[in-house]
Amino acid sequence: METRKITRLGREVSAVGLGCWQLGADWGAVDEADAMAVLHAAADEGVTFFDTADVYGDGRSETLVGRFRAERGDSVFVATKMGRRLDQVPENYVEKNFREWNDRSRRNLGMDTLDLVQLHCPPTPVYSSDAVYDALDELVDEGRIKAYGVSVETCDEALAALARPNVASVQIILNCLRLKPLERVLPAAVEAGAGIIARVPLASGLLSGRYSASTTFGSDDHRTFNRHGEAFDVGETFSGVPFDVGLEAVERLRGLVPEGQTVAQFALRWILDQLGVSVVIPGARNPEQARGNTVAAGLAPLSEEAAAGVRATYEELIRPLVHDKW
Repeated sequence: METRKITRLGREVSAVGLGCWQLGADWGAVDEADAMAVLHAAADEGVTFFDTADVYGDGRSETLVGRFRAERGDSVFVATKMGRRLDQVPENYVEKNFREWNDRSRRNLGMDTLDLVQLHCPPTPVYSSDAVYDALDELVDEGRIKAYGVSVETCDEALAALARPNVASVQIILNCLRLKPLERVLPAAVEAGAGIIARVPLASGLLSGRYSASTTFGSDDHRTFNRHGEAFDVGETFSGVPFDVGLEAVERLRGLVPEGQTVAQFALRWILDQLGVSVVIPGARNPEQARGNTVAAGLAPLSEEAAAGVRATYEELIRPLVHDKW
């Protein structure tokens, strides 16, 4: 497994990580034993970076990751998130709440000091608040967390955070259907020495190449209940791309995929080819998916022709629908 250094973290992480949202059952029911099998399968392939959040399954994902970490040891790097346990208003992003959320995550994960805590897509004004960063610095000084970062919805939010000297990482949606971060965010991260964590890399499974117009999802799956942004930002579901348009884009991309690769591996490799990306965090529902995702780290970079094809697909089908929204 390739590793990449995040300068502001002062350590290297696996180029392919594991997103653990689905372990909280927000993508449909996941058996506990199955969840642990996914985590161990990823680690067996060299994955060291595991991303979770305190609201995934109301702490279930954190608890499972904590159990897994206890079994695997300190080689496991855990990035968690906080901030969405209360109403999404800037006034709730204060030191008192940070401490309460931090205490809960440390209990769930079984860790005295958390590796990385990210603000979980807070209201836009939070990214520019001196008081917020002062409070986060206090958590570092007290040994509650080793480092902090942010998870963002928009490129402007990412740029505001990257201007802060102690922001170690920015987590942002980046995939073949979301190219805007390439323009300013990734160059700014490289200049700052901050990590870029590429989330929703397969556009909620669209870029797995396994779906068709007849595909349905369970009622407890966000790909059903948040398809139009009913529960949270619509960009988190299929990257904000209408399902039918996404399917059309995937069919175009399928023609670019080299023999022997899956659409998912091709899509993940495209992300890893982008200068500034530290780690990509696809989810997995079973060990086979977890192992398949890690293959991307060992693939050759996309050819110029394939990379141009990704860009052309975006410009022709996707850009008018998403580019100016996030």
